[in-house]
Amino acid sequence: MQEAAGVLKEGFLVKRGHIVRNWKVRWFVLLQDKLLYYKIEGGKKEPSPKGRILLDGCTITCPCLEYENRPLLIKLKTKTNTDYFLECCSREERDSWALDITGAIHAGHPVQVQELHRMKNSFKLLENISLHHIVERMCDSSTGIKLTRNLEQGNRYKETFTGSALVDWLISNSFAVSRFEAVTLASMLMEENFIKPVGARSTEATRYSDLSEQFLDDSTALYMFAESSKKKSSSKEELQFNISELRGTIVKQGFLVKQGHKRKNWKVRRFVLRADPAFLHYYDPTKEENRPVGGFSLRGCLVSALEDNGVPAGVKGNVQGNLFKIITKNDIHYYIQASSKAERAQWIEAIKPLT
Repeated sequence: MQEAAGVLKEGFLVKRGHIVRNWKVRWFVLLQDKLLYYKIEGGKKEPSPKGRILLDGCTITCPCLEYENRPLLIKLKTKTNTDYFLECCSREERDSWALDITGAIHAGHPVQVQELHRMKNSFKLLENISLHHIVERMCDSSTGIKLTRNLEQGNRYKETFTGSALVDWLISNSFAVSRFEAVTLASMLMEENFIKPVGARSTEATRYSDLSEQFLDDSTALYMFAESSKKKSSSKEELQFNISELRGTIVKQGFLVKQGHKRKNWKVRRFVLRADPAFLHYYDPTKEENRPVGGFSLRGCLVSALEDNGVPAGVKGNVQGNLFKIITKNDIHYYIQASSKAERAQWIEAIKPLT
């Protein structure tokens, strides 16, 4: 999975199928005029692409909120009216992919590219904007912002939404054209007591004096409508993992390929690295439920890169390149593959201080 000539960007994305509407992880390669996607077998990209998306005449929608449980989508509509839905593992990655794809679509039109970059950092709220109208739209049962239960520092909050979810919703519903505008608008909603922060992350931000810094465009900052119900302790909630494991600060997240413990097959997983407490959890990106399928404490772990010359001991199949290994204090071995040497080094560098 090394970068080839002419490649503008590449990496894992989760794609919705056309016939069977399931979700599969694919390796995407962005070229100047097309987006190729490959199947990964045994930790290796197949030599021929499984499909391609021609970018000429494409339109892109980002953020795309058509799937409630998949908030990090990009939608591409080709000039033949074929829809492609692509899911990323974080808001930052989604916005990066969207910007690069948009740049490729408009590559032959430099004026449009300049306008896109200008709009990205623009600030011009709609004239005569009504905060009451925005809140009414937010509360709409079918098109409003989705309220969910969220966990923070051991407490479970009902009927909340994250800061980044509100920013996405404001842009998707044409109340703002950039994230900067949407953050300012959300800050106004908070200032006028239409919404309020809940949990330590968002409440702490309100201590800043500058209004623009009080609302957080962050997937860990929680908010609710001002008249919404109170927080509820989650001591009786049935969770797959102990709450204390999931309350740490997210340090890093991304797609990696992991070898299974029993079948020894290789699967793409979304890894989330947390600190205080230090845990590494992994999720199945093809599933809608946002619960880990595995994870472990990093205390006492050993992490190291594996040599790229030949198949290392313990690795099944002809999987080579960009591998690293984590050994837990209980002597459980995890074999993980990154998409490049640089990405492998970044993960090792992030994990080591937490062991």
